[in-house]
Amino acid sequence: MSGSGELRGTTALVTGGSSGLGRATALALAAAGADIAVLARGSVELEQTAEEVRAHGVRASAAVVDLADAEEIERAVGHMRAQLGPVRVLVNAAGTDAPGPVAELDVAGWDRVLDVNLRAPFLLARAVWPDMREQGGGTIVNVSSVAGRRGWANASAYCAAKFGLTGLTQALSAEGKPHRIRACVLYPGAMDTSWGVWSPEDRQDAAEPTVPADALAPEQVARLITWIAAAPQDVVLNEVTVTPLLEQGWP
Repeated sequence: MSGSGELRGTTALVTGGSSGLGRATALALAAAGADIAVLARGSVELEQTAEEVRAHGVRASAAVVDLADAEEIERAVGHMRAQLGPVRVLVNAAGTDAPGPVAELDVAGWDRVLDVNLRAPFLLARAVWPDMREQGGGTIVNVSSVAGRRGWANASAYCAAKFGLTGLTQALSAEGKPHRIRACVLYPGAMDTSWGVWSPEDRQDAAEPTVPADALAPEQVARLITWIAAAPQDVVLNEVTVTPLLEQGWP
């Protein structure tokens, strides 16, 4: 979809935009013509993403935000709206983990995982919902995980958040239908990034595991997200498992 302009004149907000899938998605959406707002914690990497976005001839806004902080999210969305206009596409790609057995997992770790992986997508969806409704539609993509379909030992917080993300997405989809707002939960599988290449179980190992041969490049997943964002508004995609679609030649 590079350079095709399907999203020209729209604004997309992407979390986790400093690296990995978030960065790849921001660049793919920019190549399709969207102005891009990116949120993440790493300031240097985030500004690098913004500069690469601008190289596509579109506008970019970057904000360093702790997604566990509701007030920071609210301020950042307001600032980005003032710079780029109302949001039509929201991609929740940021994530965090606090691995360990339930008996040893502290409440602060549990809360942070739920805040970043589940509460932040809710807060961001709520923040941009009026924008989408007033524009006559919009698209929300929530990036889940295999841990959103299967529970893993020593990953209770991560699994709970990702299972919850599926429920949140289904509720958003049902509420958004009258307003032509669609919500889609994405199950990418292993991705060749510092985060997404390993299962919750693997992330607990002291030794770095081998990257699976079938791990997806984040750019592959980003192209699919961009296809979803640019699809006609009457195309409904509620739950998408990435690998089978890519094997069929999508997008």
